[in-house]
Amino acid sequence: MHGILLDMVDIRIHPTKKWEVSILEFQEDEVVRYKVTRRLSEMAVAETKIFSSKKEALHQADEWLS
Repeated sequence: MHGILLDMVDIRIHPTKKWEVSILEFQEDEVVRYKVTRRLSEMAVAETKIFSSKKEALHQADEWLS
């Protein structure tokens, strides 16, 4: 991912699963994209997905936190 970070949209932590879920908004070649990452810092594990719509990114974050 080589782009310009526009905004840190959200960071949330699941109360029992201990996942930290973050959403970053960035611009790449005039296109705004959203990077959703869930991280389990205790085990150095992370998963990232890239979306073109904020709605889809928020849906993924909510799904990971449910």
